[in-house]
Amino acid sequence: MDIASAPRFPRLDAVDPADVARDRGIDPLAYLPDMDVTDSPVLGELLDRAAAFDFDAVGQADVRAALAADRLSPEGFGALLSPAAEPMLEELAAAARNARRRWFGSTAYLFTPLYLANYCDNHCVYCGFNRDNDICRARLDADGIVAELDAIAATGLEEILLLTGEDRARTDVAYIGEACKLAAERFRMVGVEVYPMNEDEYAYLHACGVDYVTVFQETYDPVLYGKLHLAGRKRVFPYRANAQERALRGGMRGAAFGALLGLGDFRRDALACGLHAWLLQRAYPHAELSLSCPRLRPIVGNGSLGPRDVGERQLLQVMCAYRLLLPQAGITISSRERAGFRDEVMGIAATKISAGVSTGVGEHAGEEEAGDDQFEIADGRDVSQVRAALRAAGLEPVMNDYVRL
Repeated sequence: MDIASAPRFPRLDAVDPADVARDRGIDPLAYLPDMDVTDSPVLGELLDRAAAFDFDAVGQADVRAALAADRLSPEGFGALLSPAAEPMLEELAAAARNARRRWFGSTAYLFTPLYLANYCDNHCVYCGFNRDNDICRARLDADGIVAELDAIAATGLEEILLLTGEDRARTDVAYIGEACKLAAERFRMVGVEVYPMNEDEYAYLHACGVDYVTVFQETYDPVLYGKLHLAGRKRVFPYRANAQERALRGGMRGAAFGALLGLGDFRRDALACGLHAWLLQRAYPHAELSLSCPRLRPIVGNGSLGPRDVGERQLLQVMCAYRLLLPQAGITISSRERAGFRDEVMGIAATKISAGVSTGVGEHAGEEEAGDDQFEIADGRDVSQVRAALRAAGLEPVMNDYVRL
């Protein structure tokens, strides 16, 4: 693929003025004054590659060539995501299973998310935390954080992912940092999934005990991105897209990527997401990278939301392609999916599974005034149930593979 001549997404030439007018003149492509500008070619290259790839030109011979390759190229990765590869899903799954066994054996990692707050300053049309939604808002204080952490630790989990809505006023960096310190006292692995930050802020969180950062780009289509994010700092597409690189520069050991499949063209979004991780792995070979595969789910006030054109077969195809592109990367299967499907893909492509999940605030310790959920989950099993299911599938549940000295 000739990157120099590759067609660019429309957003690189023009921005719809109506999109800018929706929220105090925030241009989805322009950094705000307090945002770090990342001097990296990664975003431009991944967008060019994703835009240029022609899925319709892929035939089954191209898919077989990709499956036979010793090392999958970006073009081969695109072939595995193509419509031509879907009828060959059993072959993709067999190749993915072999790669998983080679690099991860029978291990299956467990974790759970903990929502610290659901206040948000963004208006994302697909999210339950949308600032215009009439939901019960809550923020845990220090005592509430400790109660939640202790309740989760009692289940035997040793890895936790701390989340907030994207509201810098109510959940500032210092608040998140204090929560991370409390988590690091109780868990061997601490991740955060919060609003994108500057490099020095990521360095601060790392000093507070954070090991990795998760940022979902939602969609890599810049035009669609501006139309889905109607207000708030999340409107700034490149600042979000470069968050993982700033986190790695800030000292984080790992970073996780994800596109919310079903918002746009899921094949192109998956292509861009995989390329994002692939390019950063080349730029930061020491980094421990992982991919998440969430599908769009119903939210409070909109139960009709769902993953457009992305059934379980298509989701499995994406996960198998991810596994073959980045055989050493972690892949997380979300509680958005039904239990049986999650258990099955853990033996094929995924390496990490959440258990005992709540997407609301203050629900692990049984608080009466819990904040409303971000989205509906499909798998509500507790930790013991997930562990039993993994063992029944021939996998060995692992709580942690890292000891902080």
